[in-house]
Amino acid sequence: MHFTPLLNLFDQNYYHYKMNNNKRIIVVFIASMAILFAACGKADSKAEVLPTAAPPAQPVQAVVAGSANLNNVIDATGSILANEEVEIRSEIQGRVTGVYFKEGEFVPAGKLLISIDDKELQAQLKRTDLSIQLANEDETRKKKLTDIGGLSKEDYDIALNNLLKLKAERELLVTQIEKTKITAPFSGVIGLRYISEGGYVTPANLIATLQQTNPIKVEFSIPEKYAGNIKNGSMVNYTVEGNTKTYTATVYAKEPKIDPATRTIKVRATGPNNDNMLVPGAFAKLEIDLATIADAIVVPSEALVPTIKGQSVMLVKNGKATMTVVTTGIRTETTTQIVDGVVPGDTIVVTGLLTVRDGMPVKPIVVEKINK
Repeated sequence: MHFTPLLNLFDQNYYHYKMNNNKRIIVVFIASMAILFAACGKADSKAEVLPTAAPPAQPVQAVVAGSANLNNVIDATGSILANEEVEIRSEIQGRVTGVYFKEGEFVPAGKLLISIDDKELQAQLKRTDLSIQLANEDETRKKKLTDIGGLSKEDYDIALNNLLKLKAERELLVTQIEKTKITAPFSGVIGLRYISEGGYVTPANLIATLQQTNPIKVEFSIPEKYAGNIKNGSMVNYTVEGNTKTYTATVYAKEPKIDPATRTIKVRATGPNNDNMLVPGAFAKLEIDLATIADAIVVPSEALVPTIKGQSVMLVKNGKATMTVVTTGIRTETTTQIVDGVVPGDTIVVTGLLTVRDGMPVKPIVVEKINK
């Protein structure tokens, strides 16, 4: 008996049964998942309709913007200079025969400071005077001879030139003798002395320095953007180390060009030094009042927040924090001018800026109202 056809028939029936059974399992699985998702969707729908509590408003300190007069003041540093300063040196060389000043004293203009031995020059002057007398007699005699034709014009010219030469030598000697007496070119305080009586001095030797310290000068530099704001007559206030007094000076000159290395311009001002407390070379801190801006909007500098778009402030609008880009102007130690982006009456957050986010409910506590 052949069983092969029967086995083949059995295998075919089993295969169809298995495939049909698998299909049933897949259909049942898909139906189950559909029911599960439907149930979850209903649950989510019910959860969405449940009311949620609004987050509480965060208390923040704030200021109310207003308009005020703003003084456009810039800070600078500089040095105190003498009004006039000179190094006292001899124009000739020789031995010092007298010193007529004390170190650190005030000397008036024209005061004799030192004298240098002039004996040799005086002797040369006497000899020259005698030569001039003889040359003058010779010129007179030859002039008369020339007038009557007894002497040629050339011989007379030689005698005349000799006389003129001797007179020129005499003028030079007189000038040299005057240089043996060194006097103060202007009134001022004379410094330390570097020569002594009996010593030998040359033009290379420093004798002393002379400084005029009343009035006094202040030299300082300002950024190039303020070059047009500083004019002759502008007032500056300044202080020096070791002195609590505030001094005032008036701008009288500035460099005609900007320093390309520092992008600054050098300015000089002058002011009184009646108490002689200001010493040349001292370090000075200056405040320069450029102008007063009326109705300027200013905010505390800590209210500014740097962002990608630029400087911003956090305004409070309808109970929520609103980040607003602003344009800034003059900055002082504590405040900054707002040129655009804020109007008087706006409430500006000044504390908690790291935790406050744009759109967050906030409760402003006004700590200051900026007015005129």
